Amino acid sequence: MSAIEAATLPMLLTELRLPTIKRLWQALAEQSNREGWTAERFLGALCEHELNERETRRIERHKVESCLPPDKRLSDFDFAAVPTVSKAHVTALCEGDSWIEQGANILLFGPPGVGKTHLIAAIGHGLIERGYRVLFVRTSDLVQRLQAARRDLRLPAELAKLDRFDLLVCDDFSYVRRDQAETSVLFELIAERYERRSIALTANQPFSGWDHVFAEPAMTLAAVDRLVHHSTIFEMNVESFRRRSAQAGLAPPAQKQKPTSKTKG
Repeated sequence: MSAIEAATLPMLLTELRLPTIKRLWQALAEQSNREGWTAERFLGALCEHELNERETRRIERHKVESCLPPDKRLSDFDFAAVPTVSKAHVTALCEGDSWIEQGANILLFGPPGVGKTHLIAAIGHGLIERGYRVLFVRTSDLVQRLQAARRDLRLPAELAKLDRFDLLVCDDFSYVRRDQAETSVLFELIAERYERRSIALTANQPFSGWDHVFAEPAMTLAAVDRLVHHSTIFEMNVESFRRRSAQAGLAPPAQKQKPTSKTKG
C-alpha cells in the first residue's frame, strides 16, 4: 500500500463511520501479511471486529437510556427468601424470545421491601443484553409525563416514543392515586401497548385494591383485563428484606458465657 493510500484510508473509514476498522486495520494487515491470509479472511476479520464492537456500544447505549437501577442484577437476588419465585422461570424470562415478541406482560405483587423492583430490574438487564430495549420508570412520574403530553396536544407522539421500547417497566404502580385526568392517560397507555408491546409492573396491592388507581370501576376492569391477558404473575408475599435486615441490626449481640471456675475439693 502506498503512503497516499495509507493516509487516505483513515479518512474514508471515518466518512463510512467504521471506527473499529479504522483503529485495527493496520495491525490486522500486518498479521495478514505475516500469516498469508486471503483477502476474504482479512476483510472478514475486520468486519467481525466492527460488528462486535458496534453491538457492544449499542448495548451500552440501551443500558443508559433504560434508567434501570444498575445494581439490581439476577446474580444478587435471594431466591431462597422468595420461594414462590422460580429462578429457572426468571432466567427464561431474561431470554425474551416468544413472550416479549407477543407483547406479553409481567406483573409482580407483594408488600414493600420483598424485592419486586430488584427482580424486574434484573429481568430488564437480561433483556438488554439480548438486544431488547427497556425503559424503567416510576409510575407516578410516567403519569405526569403523559398528562403533560396530553395538555400540550402531543399524547400520540409521546405514546409513539414509548412504543420504541420492547418492555416498559412501571414501578410502584399501586401508588398512583385516583384522578380522572391522570388515570385516563395511564389507561390509554395500557390499551395502546396491548398485545403489541410488553409492560411490567410492580404493585403493593392486588387487583382488588386498585379502585383508588382508576376513577371508574369499568376502567379498572378493562385495564386489569388487558394486563392479565398473556401475562406472568409473581406473588411475592413474604417478609420484607428491609424489615429483616433492620431487625437483625437491632438484635442485641450474643452474650459470651463466662467460664465457670473449678474449685478443688
